[in-house]
Amino acid sequence: MNTPKVLLASQSPRRAELLEQMGIDFKVIQVDVPELVKVGESPSEFVQRLALEKAQAGWQASEKTCPVLGSDTIVVLDDYILGKPVFEGDAEAMLARLSGRTHHVMTAVAVVKGEQHGLRLSTSEVSFRETTAAERKAYISTGESSDKAGGYAIQGQAAVFIDKLQGSYSGVMGLPIFETAELFKEFAIDVI
Repeated sequence: MNTPKVLLASQSPRRAELLEQMGIDFKVIQVDVPELVKVGESPSEFVQRLALEKAQAGWQASEKTCPVLGSDTIVVLDDYILGKPVFEGDAEAMLARLSGRTHHVMTAVAVVKGEQHGLRLSTSEVSFRETTAAERKAYISTGESSDKAGGYAIQGQAAVFIDKLQGSYSGVMGLPIFETAELFKEFAIDVI
């Protein structure tokens, strides 16, 4: 196995897949950062803080030989953060709220190496067509909605709900490739 260029402070298979797509040799590092919104914190402040805290936690837990990438993704509707559903009823409620509406998906990426850190934010607009209760229930039964911000995965079967996307497809998946590549340049991490 090649020596990793970066450590990924995330268990997300989607982020791993996107790093592989970028041709980045990486190793996953386990971090545990509470995902709680602070009083008065805006959605964009929240997601950026979490990405940076994950990267910092990864740096502290690492052997400190290569940069650590942290990332976080949130779905925002009417300035309200839709987190990951806890149970099927949560997923149904989230998908019902998104039906026929446009929401924002924010993904922040951070890289930490020692005292140096960098941060980028990708914000995309996603419009859902009107969905029926039967469609939402069928989607939830696939299991895709669990552990996904807003209760859906754009790269999965929920793609049939999406009428329009303005922004970064990879950002909605959980790792905006353009912003991540720009950040890697700051740390002399070759992408191509």
